[in-house]
Amino acid sequence: MSQLRNYALVTAAYWAFTLTDGALRMLVLLHFHALGYSPVSLAFLFLFYEFFGIVTNLLGGYLAAQLGLKVTLTAGLLVQVAALGALCGLQPEWSVALSVAWVMAAQALSGIAKDLTKMSAKSFIKVLIPEDGNGALFKWVALLTGSKNALKGCGFFLGGLLLTVLGFKGALFAMAISIALVFVAAQLSLPAGLGRTKAKAKFKGMFSKNREVNLLSAARFFLFGARDVWFVVGVPVFLYELGWSFTQVGAFLALWVIGYGVVQSFAPLLIRRWQAGAAPGGSTLAVLAFALSGATAAIAIGLHQGAPAVPMIVGGLAAFGALFALNSSVHSYLILAYSDGDKVAMNVGFYYMSNAAGRLVGTLLSGLLFQRAGVPGCLWGSVLFSALAGGLSLGLARTATPVALESLIESGGE
Repeated sequence: MSQLRNYALVTAAYWAFTLTDGALRMLVLLHFHALGYSPVSLAFLFLFYEFFGIVTNLLGGYLAAQLGLKVTLTAGLLVQVAALGALCGLQPEWSVALSVAWVMAAQALSGIAKDLTKMSAKSFIKVLIPEDGNGALFKWVALLTGSKNALKGCGFFLGGLLLTVLGFKGALFAMAISIALVFVAAQLSLPAGLGRTKAKAKFKGMFSKNREVNLLSAARFFLFGARDVWFVVGVPVFLYELGWSFTQVGAFLALWVIGYGVVQSFAPLLIRRWQAGAAPGGSTLAVLAFALSGATAAIAIGLHQGAPAVPMIVGGLAAFGALFALNSSVHSYLILAYSDGDKVAMNVGFYYMSNAAGRLVGTLLSGLLFQRAGVPGCLWGSVLFSALAGGLSLGLARTATPVALESLIESGGE
């Protein structure tokens, strides 16, 4: 019962953080696009967010192994409050250069907060939910990830709505108060010590020696680069330039991410039916990544052939989201299944470092390609990245063999 209670507490904290994280991304993107910032400038606003995510995932796993997952989870919440507060200090009379530098610094804090929170929450799942041979780990990971993305979609809508109703600073202040309350609740409720290794963690252990973890991390780099290369700047700016309002852009992206989260939640059922009841492995991931690449190429070819842009982008984004959700769900399962129990936090940190690096490159390319070649240029970049993710997945073990977790659970506190 205590394990279920702790799972519920971690999930609630992660949900609250994710809601404000999605809202913040939409606030920053739409607010500064309305001020006249170019696509490349908009991409630069998010570069530190992604870059410091790389550093955080690498060091966060080490810190979690040393101090426990409660420390890293609550630290992530507290840093997000600081990031929101820093953005409130932005002054309208500042120059563009100073404003961009200030927002990049605040986004660096937000990137640290996001990846500390995500790494901690997902590592908690492996500590709290042992693999029982019946897919329990896959089911609970998919539920957390799918619900997280549904909440992030709601955050996109919330960001557009708050920008319209409260303005930029009013929205930031409201979100800072909300996350501060979540921090206090998590600090008072979660047990200490979960996720801490029995032996003292070594700094060099942050870099995985597990072949499957390394290959999966490389595939993750290209998978998330394939998403962000057209999603971060290209799609929202494209829709806004068509005359859509802040709220309409936020609502559409919210529906997309919610749908994406729903597919992730059902991924275990869908994948197991396809796999005739077997857990997914490397071959499953390769097929899904190549399918994603082919679907994205079909959208780009349709636009080149003169198909109406809005139906192609909207419909294509729906197909992309469904396939991407399946890819991401299998990824989230495999990184836990391939990890030894007492090294899970460090392996997950290393893996999400690659995830953040892919987002960083994808974000930069999103602005550059959109400015030079529009949405089609972004799409072809996505085709290449998802194909590379599929190629790397071919080297993974065909099936994953999860490690028992009894020893870690016994040493993890409550």
